[in-house]
Amino acid sequence: MIYLYGIKNCDTIKKAKAWLDEHQIEFQFHDYRQDGLTREWLENTERQLGWELMLNKKGTTFRQLSEEQKNNIDKSSALHLMLEFPAMIKRPILNHQQQYFCGFKPQQYQEIFAQ
Repeated sequence: MIYLYGIKNCDTIKKAKAWLDEHQIEFQFHDYRQDGLTREWLENTERQLGWELMLNKKGTTFRQLSEEQKNNIDKSSALHLMLEFPAMIKRPILNHQQQYFCGFKPQQYQEIFAQ
């Protein structure tokens, strides 16, 4: 089963879902806000992707952190923040064949599903 993780009203999520639908690829969508998020999932995903890639520094939630929080962020604090504020996780995260992929670009998905 292919899983797509994110927040349903995110424009990038909508593009990724449309691409998967257009290519008739079945997937299950997991909304962090509605379906929840576990520390175990976050840690497993971080092991493959790295917290630096997963952390959405362009979003409103990150920008609202204090300068001290932004300057002193490390793996532990990043995971804590992502668990508390799922909007801080870069979207989408795709799980396909036990591998995680972060972000969406049509070319990237074309390569992922050509394997």
